[in-house]
Amino acid sequence: MHHIDISIEKDIFSTNKKLADANAAHLHAHGVRAFDLLGGIGSGKTALIEKVVPKLKDRGMHAAAIAGDVYGDDDFQRIIALGIPAENVNTGKECHLDAHMIEHALDHLPLDGVNILFIENVGNMVCPTDFELGAEKRIVVVSSTEGDDVVNKHPMMFRGCSIGVLNKIDLADAVGADLNRMEQDMRRYNPSMKIFRTNMKTGEGIDPLIDEILS
Repeated sequence: MHHIDISIEKDIFSTNKKLADANAAHLHAHGVRAFDLLGGIGSGKTALIEKVVPKLKDRGMHAAAIAGDVYGDDDFQRIIALGIPAENVNTGKECHLDAHMIEHALDHLPLDGVNILFIENVGNMVCPTDFELGAEKRIVVVSSTEGDDVVNKHPMMFRGCSIGVLNKIDLADAVGADLNRMEQDMRRYNPSMKIFRTNMKTGEGIDPLIDEILS
Protein backbone atom coordinates (compact mmCIF):
# COMPACT_ATOMS: atom_id res chain seq x y z
CA MET A 1 0.00 0.00 0.00
CA HIS A 2 1.40 3.42 -0.98
CA HIS A 3 1.79 6.10 1.68
CA ILE A 4 1.85 9.77 0.66
CA ASP A 5 2.81 12.46 3.14
CA ILE A 6 0.24 15.07 2.15
CA SER A 7 1.41 17.57 4.79
CA ILE A 8 4.90 17.76 3.26
CA GLU A 9 3.43 18.33 -0.20
CA LYS A 10 1.21 21.12 1.14
CA ASP A 11 4.20 22.74 2.86
CA ILE A 12 6.18 22.74 -0.40
CA PHE A 13 3.37 24.34 -2.38
CA SER A 14 2.61 26.83 0.39
CA THR A 15 6.23 27.94 0.66
CA ASN A 16 6.52 28.25 -3.10
CA LYS A 17 3.32 30.33 -3.23
CA LYS A 18 4.69 32.76 -0.63
CA LEU A 19 7.91 33.17 -2.61
CA ALA A 20 5.95 33.60 -5.84
CA ASP A 21 3.88 36.36 -4.24
CA ALA A 22 7.09 38.03 -3.08
CA ASN A 23 8.50 37.80 -6.62
CA ALA A 24 5.32 39.36 -7.99
CA ALA A 25 5.58 42.24 -5.52
CA HIS A 26 9.27 42.74 -6.36
CA LEU A 27 8.52 42.86 -10.09
CA HIS A 28 5.61 45.21 -9.58
CA ALA A 29 7.77 47.56 -7.54
CA HIS A 30 10.11 47.85 -10.52
CA GLY A 31 7.28 48.28 -13.02
CA VAL A 32 7.95 44.93 -14.69
CA ARG A 33 5.19 42.77 -16.16
CA ALA A 34 6.19 39.09 -16.15
CA PHE A 35 4.84 36.21 -18.21
CA ASP A 36 5.42 32.52 -17.53
CA LEU A 37 5.78 30.45 -20.73
CA LEU A 38 4.89 26.79 -20.38
CA GLY A 39 4.82 23.92 -22.85
CA GLY A 40 6.59 20.81 -24.03
CA ILE A 41 10.05 20.59 -25.56
CA GLY A 42 9.98 21.98 -29.09
CA SER A 43 6.53 23.55 -28.79
CA GLY A 44 7.90 26.99 -29.68
CA LYS A 45 8.43 28.85 -26.42
CA THR A 46 11.83 30.24 -27.37
CA ALA A 47 10.63 31.00 -30.90
CA LEU A 48 7.78 32.99 -29.38
CA ILE A 49 10.26 35.13 -27.46
CA GLU A 50 12.32 35.60 -30.62
CA LYS A 51 9.28 36.85 -32.53
CA VAL A 52 7.75 38.97 -29.79
CA VAL A 53 10.81 40.83 -28.46
CA PRO A 54 11.56 42.84 -31.65
CA LYS A 55 7.90 43.81 -31.94
CA LEU A 56 7.89 44.98 -28.32
CA LYS A 57 10.97 47.06 -29.09
CA ASP A 58 9.07 48.68 -31.97
CA ARG A 59 6.42 49.62 -29.40
CA GLY A 60 9.05 51.23 -27.19
CA MET A 61 9.22 48.41 -24.65
CA HIS A 62 12.33 46.76 -23.22
CA ALA A 63 12.24 43.01 -22.60
CA ALA A 64 14.30 40.58 -20.56
CA ALA A 65 14.07 36.82 -20.12
CA ILE A 66 14.84 33.92 -17.84
CA ALA A 67 15.55 30.64 -19.63
CA GLY A 68 14.82 27.49 -17.67
CA ASP A 69 16.29 24.14 -18.70
CA VAL A 70 17.29 20.96 -16.95
CA TYR A 71 20.77 21.29 -18.45
CA GLY A 72 22.62 23.41 -20.97
CA ASP A 73 22.11 26.89 -22.38
CA ASP A 74 20.79 26.37 -25.92
CA ASP A 75 17.65 28.46 -25.41
CA PHE A 76 19.59 31.03 -23.41
CA GLN A 77 22.01 31.56 -26.30
CA ARG A 78 19.12 32.15 -28.70
CA ILE A 79 17.64 34.69 -26.31
CA ILE A 80 20.81 36.71 -25.65
CA ALA A 81 21.30 36.88 -29.43
CA LEU A 82 18.28 39.20 -29.35
CA GLY A 83 20.38 41.70 -27.41
CA ILE A 84 18.26 41.65 -24.26
CA PRO A 85 19.22 40.97 -20.62
CA ALA A 86 18.76 37.30 -19.78
CA GLU A 87 19.57 34.75 -17.12
CA ASN A 88 20.03 31.00 -17.61
CA VAL A 89 18.66 28.69 -14.89
CA ASN A 90 19.55 25.01 -14.91
CA THR A 91 17.30 22.94 -12.67
CA GLY A 92 19.40 19.76 -12.59
CA LYS A 93 17.06 16.88 -11.87
CA GLU A 94 14.02 19.11 -11.42
CA CYS A 95 11.54 19.19 -14.32
CA HIS A 96 10.27 22.71 -13.53
CA LEU A 97 11.31 26.12 -12.32
CA ASP A 98 10.18 27.23 -8.86
CA ALA A 99 9.76 30.59 -7.19
CA HIS A 100 13.04 30.30 -5.27
CA MET A 101 15.01 29.88 -8.51
CA ILE A 102 13.27 32.91 -9.99
CA GLU A 103 13.98 34.96 -6.88
CA HIS A 104 17.71 34.44 -7.38
CA ALA A 105 17.54 34.97 -11.15
CA LEU A 106 15.86 38.35 -10.66
CA ASP A 107 18.87 39.52 -8.66
CA HIS A 108 20.96 39.29 -11.85
CA LEU A 109 18.63 41.27 -14.11
CA PRO A 110 18.52 45.08 -14.51
CA LEU A 111 14.84 45.34 -13.63
CA ASP A 112 14.76 49.13 -13.58
CA GLY A 113 15.39 49.14 -17.32
CA VAL A 114 12.89 46.39 -18.14
CA ASN A 115 9.18 46.59 -18.98
CA ILE A 116 8.46 42.97 -19.91
CA LEU A 117 9.98 39.77 -18.51
CA PHE A 118 9.49 36.37 -20.11
CA ILE A 119 10.12 33.35 -17.93
CA GLU A 120 10.58 30.30 -20.15
CA ASN A 121 9.84 27.27 -18.04
CA VAL A 122 11.39 23.83 -18.48
CA GLY A 123 9.91 21.91 -21.41
CA ASN A 124 7.38 19.72 -19.63
CA MET A 125 3.59 19.39 -19.76
CA VAL A 126 3.11 18.22 -16.17
CA CYS A 127 5.63 19.39 -13.57
CA PRO A 128 5.46 23.21 -13.91
CA THR A 129 1.70 23.33 -13.35
CA ASP A 130 1.75 23.44 -9.53
CA PHE A 131 4.63 25.89 -9.12
CA GLU A 132 3.73 29.55 -9.53
CA LEU A 133 6.67 31.86 -10.16
CA GLY A 134 5.23 35.32 -9.60
CA ALA A 135 4.24 36.01 -13.20
CA GLU A 136 1.25 38.16 -14.09
CA LYS A 137 -0.01 35.66 -16.69
CA ARG A 138 0.74 32.06 -17.64
CA ILE A 139 0.92 31.22 -21.33
CA VAL A 140 0.90 27.63 -22.60
CA VAL A 141 2.39 26.88 -26.01
CA VAL A 142 1.47 23.65 -27.76
CA SER A 143 2.36 22.64 -31.31
CA SER A 144 0.52 20.61 -33.93
CA THR A 145 3.52 18.29 -34.12
CA GLU A 146 2.84 17.07 -30.60
CA GLY A 147 -0.36 15.41 -31.85
CA ASP A 148 -3.93 16.61 -31.64
CA ASP A 149 -4.52 14.59 -28.45
CA VAL A 150 -1.84 16.43 -26.46
CA VAL A 151 -4.29 18.85 -24.86
CA ASN A 152 -6.61 16.08 -23.73
CA LYS A 153 -3.66 14.25 -22.18
CA HIS A 154 -2.57 17.27 -20.08
CA PRO A 155 -5.72 19.07 -18.90
CA MET A 156 -4.18 20.65 -15.79
CA MET A 157 -1.64 22.56 -17.86
CA PHE A 158 -4.44 24.30 -19.74
CA ARG A 159 -6.68 24.92 -16.75
CA GLY A 160 -3.95 26.95 -15.09
CA CYS A 161 -3.12 29.27 -18.00
CA SER A 162 -4.92 32.36 -19.26
CA ILE A 163 -3.50 32.33 -22.80
CA GLY A 164 -3.13 29.35 -25.13
CA VAL A 165 -0.90 29.35 -28.20
CA LEU A 166 -1.56 26.71 -30.85
CA ASN A 167 1.72 26.78 -32.76
CA LYS A 168 3.17 25.26 -35.95
CA ILE A 169 -0.20 25.46 -37.64
CA ASP A 170 1.59 25.19 -41.00
CA LEU A 171 2.62 21.61 -40.17
CA ALA A 172 -0.80 20.35 -39.06
CA ASP A 173 -1.68 18.70 -42.36
CA ALA A 174 1.76 17.10 -42.67
CA VAL A 175 1.46 15.41 -39.27
CA GLY A 176 -2.27 14.72 -39.50
CA ALA A 177 -3.22 16.98 -36.60
CA ASP A 178 -6.73 18.38 -36.27
CA LEU A 179 -6.30 21.99 -35.12
CA ASN A 180 -10.03 22.36 -34.45
CA ARG A 181 -9.96 19.37 -32.11
CA MET A 182 -6.98 20.85 -30.23
CA GLU A 183 -8.71 24.21 -29.86
CA GLN A 184 -11.95 22.59 -28.76
CA ASP A 185 -10.08 20.62 -26.08
CA MET A 186 -8.42 23.81 -24.87
CA ARG A 187 -11.79 25.54 -24.57
CA ARG A 188 -13.32 22.51 -22.88
CA TYR A 189 -10.73 22.54 -20.10
CA ASN A 190 -10.55 26.34 -19.85
CA PRO A 191 -13.55 28.16 -21.37
CA SER A 192 -12.11 31.59 -20.55
CA MET A 193 -8.73 30.93 -22.19
CA LYS A 194 -7.76 33.23 -25.06
CA ILE A 195 -6.43 31.06 -27.89
CA PHE A 196 -4.16 32.08 -30.75
CA ARG A 197 -3.01 30.06 -33.75
CA THR A 198 0.55 30.89 -34.74
CA ASN A 199 3.31 30.16 -37.20
CA MET A 200 6.52 31.41 -35.62
CA LYS A 201 8.44 31.15 -38.89
CA THR A 202 6.21 33.60 -40.74
CA GLY A 203 4.98 35.56 -37.72
CA GLU A 204 1.35 34.68 -38.39
CA GLY A 205 -0.81 35.34 -35.33
CA ILE A 206 1.91 37.15 -33.37
CA ASP A 207 0.45 40.68 -33.37
CA PRO A 208 -2.94 39.73 -31.84
CA LEU A 209 -1.10 37.51 -29.35
CA ILE A 210 1.03 40.45 -28.22
CA ASP A 211 -2.07 42.61 -27.87
CA GLU A 212 -3.60 39.98 -25.56
CA ILE A 213 -0.41 39.53 -23.53
CA LEU A 214 -0.26 43.27 -22.89
CA SER A 215 -3.98 43.76 -22.30
